[in-house]
Amino acid sequence: MNFTVLSGKIAESNPLDFGSIFSKSIELFKKVWVQGFVIVLLTFAIIIPFYILMYLPLLIAGVSDPEMLRSEEIPPEVFLPMIIIMPFVILGITVVSLMLNAAFLRICKIKDLNLSEADSYFYYFKKEYVSTVIALSLLSLGLILLGLLACGLGVFYMIVPISLFPAFLAFDKELSAMEILKSSFALGNRNWLVIFGLIIVMGIVAELGVLLCFVGVLFTAMLAKIPIYFMYKDSIGFSTEG
Repeated sequence: MNFTVLSGKIAESNPLDFGSIFSKSIELFKKVWVQGFVIVLLTFAIIIPFYILMYLPLLIAGVSDPEMLRSEEIPPEVFLPMIIIMPFVILGITVVSLMLNAAFLRICKIKDLNLSEADSYFYYFKKEYVSTVIALSLLSLGLILLGLLACGLGVFYMIVPISLFPAFLAFDKELSAMEILKSSFALGNRNWLVIFGLIIVMGIVAELGVLLCFVGVLFTAMLAKIPIYFMYKDSIGFSTEG
C-alpha cells in the first residue's frame, strides 16, 4: 500500500474502540503467547552483547587494574570510551527491538487470519529492511529526546506515534522511514487518547505476570504489543485477509 492510499485510509478510518481492541487482544494472546515468549527471550539474548560492549572498557580496566574497581570514581580514560559507545548501544538495542516487535505483529496477523505462512522471528532482519529500521530507530530516539526537552511531558505525546512504528514497518513495506513517521502521527493524532489508554492499561495487565513467581512476566510481556496490531487492522485493514 503506497503512502497516498494509506493516508486516505487513515483520514477515512472510524475511531478506534477501546473495549473492542482490549477484548480482541486478550483472545489473540491465547494464540500467540508462546511466540511472544520466544520474542522476549530473543530480545534479551540479542541485546546482552550490546550491554557487554558498553561496559567493556570498565571490564578491561578492572582486569588490568583491580584496585580501580574499589575506587568510587571511574577514571576519565575509562568513562570517556563508555560515553562514546553508549549512543551506538542504545541505537543497536532500538533497532533490534523494532525488528522483533514488527516480526511479532506479523505473527499476530498470521494467527489471527489463519494464514499458512511461517512464524519468522527474524523476518525484518533482512537487508531490504535494515536501512528503514535504522532510520526509524534514529527518528524514534530523536522524538524521545525532543519530548524530554519539552519538560519531559512531550514524551507522553510521542509514545503514541512511536508505538505505531512496528505496525507500519510490518504491514507496509513500500513506505520509507519518513512516510512511516507521517502515517504514525496521522493515525496516532486521530486516536491519541484511545491508543495511549490501551498502551497504559495493557502494559499494566502484561506486568501482572510478575505475580507468577516473577518469571511469569516473560510469558505475558508481549500482551502489551498486541493492541498495536488491532489498531492497524481496525483503522486501515489489509488488502487481502487470506
